[in-house]
Amino acid sequence: MNVRSVRPELLDRLHENDLRLAAELLQDPAVLRRNHVSLDWEGAWRLDTGSLCDGDFRDVSVRFEARIPLRPVRLIAEGCGLSRGEVERLIEEGKVVSAVRLSGKVSQNFTFTLKR
Repeated sequence: MNVRSVRPELLDRLHENDLRLAAELLQDPAVLRRNHVSLDWEGAWRLDTGSLCDGDFRDVSVRFEARIPLRPVRLIAEGCGLSRGEVERLIEEGKVVSAVRLSGKVSQNFTFTLKR
């Protein structure tokens, strides 16, 4: 890209290594795709369960500060100390339910209910 085609305020932020700008650009799928960038999110999230997996019934809200794609099955498994197979079985049995699809990846806030 020709430097003259960049807005002056954006160019200033680029020269200053603005951390907020970097975070914005790293969350823009078009920028990532165009520049062949792949982010490693390993270890970038955690589920603080406290007593989540104890008791009969728990509603859990998952909130993202950044758009980190993750597999809900993996999040639930690691947070509850279960295998992914066990979590998938609980989903099939209707003991873990959510309005979002729990298989695949999500990167937006969601909730799920764990029934034991």
